[in-house]
Formats: sequence, C-alpha cells, structure tokens
Amino acid sequence: MQGRILGRLDSLGFTLRRESTLDTLTNEIVSSSAIEGEHLNVDEVRSSVARSLGVQTAGLVPSGHYVDGVVELMLDATQHYLEPLSSERLFGWHAALFPTGRSGLHRISVGEYRKDVMQVVSGPVGKERIHYEAPPPEEVFSEMERFIHWVNNEQDCSPLLKAAIAHFWFVIIHPFDDGNGRLARAITEMLLARSDRSSERYYSVSSVILAERKDYYAALNKAQYSESDITAWLDWFMDCAGKALARSLEILDIIAVKADFWDHHAEGEFNQRQQRMLNVLLVGFEGKLTSSKWGKTTKTSHDTALRDIQDLIDKGILEKESSGGRSTSYRFKTQ
Repeated sequence: MQGRILGRLDSLGFTLRRESTLDTLTNEIVSSSAIEGEHLNVDEVRSSVARSLGVQTAGLVPSGHYVDGVVELMLDATQHYLEPLSSERLFGWHAALFPTGRSGLHRISVGEYRKDVMQVVSGPVGKERIHYEAPPPEEVFSEMERFIHWVNNEQDCSPLLKAAIAHFWFVIIHPFDDGNGRLARAITEMLLARSDRSSERYYSVSSVILAERKDYYAALNKAQYSESDITAWLDWFMDCAGKALARSLEILDIIAVKADFWDHHAEGEFNQRQQRMLNVLLVGFEGKLTSSKWGKTTKTSHDTALRDIQDLIDKGILEKESSGGRSTSYRFKTQ
C-alpha cells in the first residue's frame, strides 16, 4: 500500500504533493492533540504548517504561539526524520508542548524527565485502583538511554514494526510529567517517515487512532500486562496503519480526479461560487444537488444559484437529472 501511494503521488506533480503533505500534517497534528482531549483550531494549524513549509495557499489566518510550537514539534520530527533522536531533542519537543510550564492549572517539569512517581489510577479518594505504574523516576534516565540507543541503532527490525514498538516502549517509560502520548506519536511519525524514506507525509495514523481511541487505549493497556508479549499491540497498530493508508488512497483518488477536471477546464471562466461547488461535487456530494442546496452552501439567493447552475449547464459541465420529483436536481454531465 505504501508503494501504491508513492506511485500515485509521483503522478500528481509537485504542487499537489505539497498540498497533500499540508493536509496530512494538519490532520495528524489536530488528531494527535484531540486524542488527549485538546482541540486545536484547524485553520490555525493549517496556516502555521503552510507558513513553515513555504506553501502558498489562500485563506491563511494568524496562528498563536502555542499552535506554532506544536507544529514546530511535528515538523522537526517529520521533516528532519533522519536526524538522530536524543534527550535534548525530546526536551525541545516537550517544551514546545508546554511553553508556559503548566498543564492546565498545574505546574509541571518542562524540558526534563519527570521527578515523581507516575501512576494511572481511577476511583474515589481512598479507594483508588492503580491500572499502571511506570518505572520510578530514578530509573527514567537509564531507561530512556536504552530506548534512544535502540531507536537510533536498531537496523534488523521492519521499519513499520519499529514504529509500533517505539510507540509502545515510550508510553511504557512515560518519561515526562505530561504530553507522553503526543510525544510517542511524534516519534512514531518520525519513524514512519524513515520507513517511507520521505519527509512528505500522505497518511495520518493519529486520525485513525482518534476514531478508535477506546480501542487504542485498550490495546496499550492489554500489552502493558502481557509479560513482554506485545504481539496483540503490533497487530492492532498494523491494522491502524493499514486503515490510514487505505484512507490516503481514497483521498489521493479524489485529488487526482479534481486535478484532472481542473486541467481539462483550465481555460474555463468560473466564479468563486462555482469553483467551490464544483470542488464539493468532485469529492462526493451527499444526496442530490438542487438549487436550494447550492444557495445554502454558497450563501446566495435562489435566483443566483439558478444562474450559476444554468451557466455550468451551458458550458456542458452539469445536466439535469432525469428522475424528476418535487425539485429539479443536477449532476455532472455524462460523457
């Protein structure tokens, strides 16, 4: 699936590949934060990624320092994927996640390994249930040195499996006061970029994890008590990666269809409403297209919607549906 996607990317050309990377990185950053219950503004993230990558795109909005820091973290992981991992690099990523030195209302240690015991607990005070206890703080440095050495030097492991193992191993050590899940996913993205041998990102594992968040935590929890047998976790992760790749193939198909359409109609004159609606139709319009839906989507009057549609009919792009009914519907003209 990776090979099929790379082949399709080659056929898209440089500009569309850059846009695909922009969309994927935006999705990855937003999804990774959402897994932890933190909802970033999509437009801010996209604008920050675009500016960092030097992508010229319409509709850029200002982005805050926090969003820029989160974006900087992910871009360092994916655009500089061949650079070795180090404790200092991880400290920089961690500082980007917590620029104020706080996680919510609580002050935490930032840019350094945790100094306290870390337990995952549930239940009321006095009746807490400990689900997991990470290595004690005095062992974190040595555990992380082992982990970092393995990430930088392990050559025999399949690159995809290496990404899965690294994700689990980092979460198990839980080296920071907070942000461990997001950092684990950044390391995963770095290793997936190494697997693809490319800084271009075209599939988002975090978006699949977000959709299956309950199963994600269940798979991690099960592996934590498996007496070192993490096969079930690797199975789950590979299934997750497969779904991410399948989604990417679908998206690239849509991009290819849109690119082909606009190449074919490069000389055509369309207003902004028509451009917007044609792009919506190209990615798969839900239900039947009517003048009322056109007007609602483009925030324009019924008469203006009818004129836009009639103009596209005259240009041989749209045609009336033959099904009839209470209101006239339209579709792309069959060739």
